[in-house]
Amino acid sequence: MFWNVAAAVLIPFLGTSLGSACVFFMKKQMRDGVKRALSGFAAGIMVSASFFSLILPALNMSEESMGRLAFIPVITGFLIGMLFLLMLDVLVPHIHLDKSEEGPKTGLKKTTKLLFAVTLHNLPEGMAVGVVLAGWLKDNTQIPFISALILSLGIALQNFPEGAIVSMPLRAEGMKKGKTFLYGMLSGIVEPIGALLMILFTTGPLLTLLPYFLAFAAGAMFYVVVEELVPDMSEGGHSNIGIISFALGFILMMGLDVGLG
Repeated sequence: MFWNVAAAVLIPFLGTSLGSACVFFMKKQMRDGVKRALSGFAAGIMVSASFFSLILPALNMSEESMGRLAFIPVITGFLIGMLFLLMLDVLVPHIHLDKSEEGPKTGLKKTTKLLFAVTLHNLPEGMAVGVVLAGWLKDNTQIPFISALILSLGIALQNFPEGAIVSMPLRAEGMKKGKTFLYGMLSGIVEPIGALLMILFTTGPLLTLLPYFLAFAAGAMFYVVVEELVPDMSEGGHSNIGIISFALGFILMMGLDVGLG
């Protein structure tokens, strides 16, 4: 059981690390078309994972006790998840890939703010893996380990392009390749931390609130998609690439979840 949890928790972090390694063989500037495609692919996977791995199981669990009102825990958790990320966006100083800054004004370097932005956006993914693992660890019949593993693999797939998207701007700011890779890799460490915290947080009596936590993770992931990835994939002259990549990411994750879960 320990090794199962360790694998599911660390696989997304591996995806981020491999994506960050792109700085060793890519140019300083990433072409707009490539960035749109990678952002669209990551967004498609996150939307699909949010629905099939988080929202749908939450609805099924709630239906057993609440019947037609099963949507109430899901709506509640989803909105709280979005509000949680919104709060972090307001409180943590960070800068997006389009150079727009959010959060309180500080004297932090631009590279540090970029890293904060990535760390914020990696947190919900770790939380999603953690809450699904918590359901499996507590012998919930609707969440087998394969579901947690598939979610972990799906997030790792979308973390690869995200790792590249984040590391390349750091490289463009003049940071050395080795340091850029290290920073990009460390930005993903929040995922296993977030996963472990969710596992610990949902133990004991709180396990009865699992549908809320599943929907919470989905809401947090949706916030990242709408606030960051969708604008990146659709702006400019290469929006078709982003849309097609979104569709590919969505059906790939859906195929993994429905076909293997």
